Amino acid sequence: MDMTRILEVFGPGCAKCKALKKSTEEAVEKLGWQDVEILYNTDMGEVIQRGITATPALAIDGKIVLSGQYLPTNKLVQLLQEIV
Repeated sequence: MDMTRILEVFGPGCAKCKALKKSTEEAVEKLGWQDVEILYNTDMGEVIQRGITATPALAIDGKIVLSGQYLPTNKLVQLLQEIV
């Protein structure tokens, strides 16, 4: 993988959003991904602009892959493996 993969967690700063950020960090670690940047976006204007209708949400390289739910680390690992 030559380029940095961007994972972005969206939400207003609620407990579920923070939990999704933490499980995203843990999933990336479990997968052994190196070139990854994890962003946490609480700008609700941008959330709306990106077409996200429910938070928490997760985007990989700009593509929304999860919306309106929190996934624990093991489920997120499965999701990321299927997508990438």
